[in-house]
Amino acid sequence: MDSDNLLKQVAFIKEIDKLKYIQRKTKLFNSDRPENDAEHSWHLAMMAIILAEHSNKPIDVLKVLKMVLIHDIVEIDAGDTFIYDTSKSHTNTEEELIAAKRIFGILPAEQANEFIAIWEEFEEGITEEARFARAMDRFEPLLQNASNKGGTWAEYNVPFQKVYEKKKVINDGSSAIWHYAEDLLKESVAKGILKK
Repeated sequence: MDSDNLLKQVAFIKEIDKLKYIQRKTKLFNSDRPENDAEHSWHLAMMAIILAEHSNKPIDVLKVLKMVLIHDIVEIDAGDTFIYDTSKSHTNTEEELIAAKRIFGILPAEQANEFIAIWEEFEEGITEEARFARAMDRFEPLLQNASNKGGTWAEYNVPFQKVYEKKKVINDGSSAIWHYAEDLLKESVAKGILKK
């Protein structure tokens, strides 16, 4: 047993507990309580397992799970940027890369390098696994907002077209899920919980 590795891994496990304190704007299903990043990551992992058959192409589900479980860990340092924020870009990758190197760097070098590479792959969104992981990341808050009478769409006065533009990346990972999501967005407009 490599006790140095174990000490580093335990230090990392303690550090990522901070993810439970990073509040997101979206609320839990049918709730007014904000979701935290750890809950979000867990939910995406479950969604990836359950919905993997709907991926546009065959995927390595374990790799997708790693992506969705670690993709927001950088927010411990960088904070959560609301996807519809007009004052700050949602793709603050440079700031997040610094966070990734610090946080994943707590781990033994081999694991740190693997996690940074997986995080970068998710951010680039080019591989089938990254496309599907990103689809889950965009689909979950859509479901939450639809369950919460518009949720953050209504709270922050976000129009249909902006939501549509941010969510259409779902199609890159799963056209079946995107078809469902598109219908849900149209229903939300019809119900008046998403303004046209």
